[in-house]
Amino acid sequence: MEPLTYEQLQQKVKELETELQLYKRFVEHIHFPFTYTDYHLGKTLEKHRGIVRPSIQTFTPNPSKKAELKLDMDLQLDYPFEQVERFLLPIFDLVPHHIVFVDGQGIITLCNLQAANDVGVNRDEIIGKHIRELLKIPDEQIMILQTIETNEPIYNREVLDRYYGIINTRIIRNPDGSIKRVISMFQSLNMVKEAEKLAIAGRIAAGIAHEIRNPLTTVRGYLQFLRNQLPEHIITLIDQLLIPELDRANNIITDFLNIAKPAEIKAEYICINDFIQNDLGILLQSEALLHNIDIHYDLDEQLCNYTVEIDKNQLLQVFINLFRNAIEAKTEKSLQVRIKSKLHNNLVRIYFCDNGPGIPPTIIDHIFEPFFSTKESGTGLGLSLSRKIIELHHGSMKVSSQPENGTCFIIELPVHPKHKK
Repeated sequence: MEPLTYEQLQQKVKELETELQLYKRFVEHIHFPFTYTDYHLGKTLEKHRGIVRPSIQTFTPNPSKKAELKLDMDLQLDYPFEQVERFLLPIFDLVPHHIVFVDGQGIITLCNLQAANDVGVNRDEIIGKHIRELLKIPDEQIMILQTIETNEPIYNREVLDRYYGIINTRIIRNPDGSIKRVISMFQSLNMVKEAEKLAIAGRIAAGIAHEIRNPLTTVRGYLQFLRNQLPEHIITLIDQLLIPELDRANNIITDFLNIAKPAEIKAEYICINDFIQNDLGILLQSEALLHNIDIHYDLDEQLCNYTVEIDKNQLLQVFINLFRNAIEAKTEKSLQVRIKSKLHNNLVRIYFCDNGPGIPPTIIDHIFEPFFSTKESGTGLGLSLSRKIIELHHGSMKVSSQPENGTCFIIELPVHPKHKK
């Protein structure tokens, strides 16, 4: 190899000086403290907070030891907080409570999926909006704004508006003491209330099953045994009234038991649009022709890339119940039913809507309660059982209605990208 000329050596030295200058500037632009120890060279490079230039110490080399790098980072001081929020978001999305971050003006900077799904908004679209646009309640009822106004956190306060639960807020401050973020975590207690109701129902159901079902079976059996020995008018009474009423009582007990102790789910991964078009569509077609009902489908093509984990038979039971309710509420005008699917955050929303008479505002909050019914022959268990089935599929079921403008049931179920089956 030929030796370098003087000009080549000068060029090489210039390149090394430039490279060294690049390293020095890079180290100066690092804002957080660190210590780098190179035992092979016997040098330690150390940088302190607030000091631009690092210091270098020399010690006796020890080539047998590996180099060490120690970082002393403060997430609030040394890292853009927006990047901290982006890092935390996938973790908060796993939390089954509402977690929302706002800045000092009440502008949302982070919103987890549970909060977005429960309130019914698109998570990406709500970022950058004021907190009142998420909650849609008066400012004086928004606890996170109270924290901004009083400059004090809130500890375990009970919320009694349309979102019943416990809320906590905490403050993250800038170095000058001003508010950088207010963190709010809301734990809904609605499910706890429902669980308590179902626990009571379960205890009642166990007693009903034992104390009532056995005598009903005995009475029915003796009626059938004796019917051939009775006059014709008594046989007619048994066939048309007594046995049907005994069967209806037995069905009520069965439905009640299903609410308290539902059947085991036999789930499979399916495309929800295929289920709606094929399984449900075929099942509803004959009923629609019989009752002169128009059914319209509006299915989101994006859902072809996702699957849902469901028990087909149980989900069919839910939609059949909704369909029959719509038929029973049918007025003189032609009934139309619209079934729509829509991808929303990490969920599929299924809308089952009709143009019937609607549900009066005075009773809409009670329609999912066991034994609540406005029909003379109704048991009041159909919607309770339907919602229980959806909840066992890790979903939710809601209703919206306006008198004379129809009713819309909204079912939400988690979706899974197809490659993650």
